[in-house]
Amino acid sequence: MHKFKLTIILLAVMALAACGEKKKPADDNATPQSTKAVKADTSSLKTIVFFGNSLTAGYGLDDPSEAFPGVIRNTIDSLKLPYKVVNAGLSGETTAGGNARIAWLLKQKIDVFLLELGGNDGLRGIPVTETSKNLQSIIDKVKAKYPNVKIVLLGMQVPPNMGADYSNKFKAVYPALAAKNNVSLVPFLLQGVGGVPGLNQADGIHPTAKGAKVAAANVWKVLKGIL
Repeated sequence: MHKFKLTIILLAVMALAACGEKKKPADDNATPQSTKAVKADTSSLKTIVFFGNSLTAGYGLDDPSEAFPGVIRNTIDSLKLPYKVVNAGLSGETTAGGNARIAWLLKQKIDVFLLELGGNDGLRGIPVTETSKNLQSIIDKVKAKYPNVKIVLLGMQVPPNMGADYSNKFKAVYPALAAKNNVSLVPFLLQGVGGVPGLNQADGIHPTAKGAKVAAANVWKVLKGIL
């Protein structure tokens, strides 16, 4: 009787051991190799950085992804282009603030850099020479860190109530910097959006989700040619 019980116990142990062996992967290296493959695919993507203020950050929108960088990211994903998009927008940012912040951002590899700053300078009436100086400094720092980076400057304009002289000088900053630095230019980010009530939020400054799509289209016309 004792021998019979012992036999039953031994058979049970052998059965459990067999089940454990069946759970063991057929190839011990399968999981690590799969992980490496995923990491390799991610690391092969180039990085596009949108560096700007509330227009880039998506101020006032239900979801930040509705801002124009998010719209462009969706386009890039749908086309299966080998890029990842980083939204480095900060509401309230001026060119001076951006110039101080850029060093931190440059710690990550950047392949394409879109610079959207200056709007808050204009609304505050900051001297145009100061805005131009800060934008140039940002461009210089990005190029110094990543010589092969592709840069797109997103042009801005200020409302007519800032005065015709100031408005004209402000508008001229962007094409002048683009030509000087040999970088791509979107003449006016908010072309077709600025001044259109249905495409702007109640403040008349920040685009709605629909307006952001128009802004994204303005940028994509230039960006698609360098990707």
